[in-house]
Amino acid sequence: QVQLVESGGGLVQAGGPLRLSCAASGIRFRVSGMGWYRRAPGNQRVLAALITIDGSTNYSDSVKGRFTISRDNAKNTVYLEMNSLKPEDTAVYYCNVRTFYSGYYQDYWGQGTQVTVSS
Repeated sequence: QVQLVESGGGLVQAGGPLRLSCAASGIRFRVSGMGWYRRAPGNQRVLAALITIDGSTNYSDSVKGRFTISRDNAKNTVYLEMNSLKPEDTAVYYCNVRTFYSGYYQDYWGQGTQVTVSS
């Protein structure tokens, strides 16, 4: 079965860095994109950063300039390097992998990893 294992979350002081990793296994079909979404308590899950197979990246305005997404294609692993963290970055961060096969997309999600930024 498909598994997405996130790591690197934790508690960090405001202004500090943190690096998240997500290792995907059991992916049967071609990966079209990998990304990180986040959900603050009581809020909707929203995009933080995305990287596609052609290397294009997309960041939410709230993280642009502070976060960097990258991937290891051979290992189906995606990273999120977060710098200058703010208390408003506190959320559960979810890894997402999208595959494309026979004309259809399929999304897979990790269980989430908590990032807490203290002031």
